[in-house]
Amino acid sequence: MGAIVRCPSCKKTGAWSTENPWRPFCSERCRLIDLGAWLAEEHRIAGEPVDPFDVPTPPATRAQRDDE
Repeated sequence: MGAIVRCPSCKKTGAWSTENPWRPFCSERCRLIDLGAWLAEEHRIAGEPVDPFDVPTPPATRAQRDDE
């Protein structure tokens, strides 16, 4: 049996083990509730917002260079 952890959604305790396919959540329901919160932008990663136009373009891959 793994460590005992609290479900981030409902706060129930449960084992952190490979037998729980939804870990760190206690159930698929709690996992989907959390996913919905991320999609609704209720959760955020701390930091300054990033303007997508300010993100540098990654260097071309070899396959992309060969296509040119």
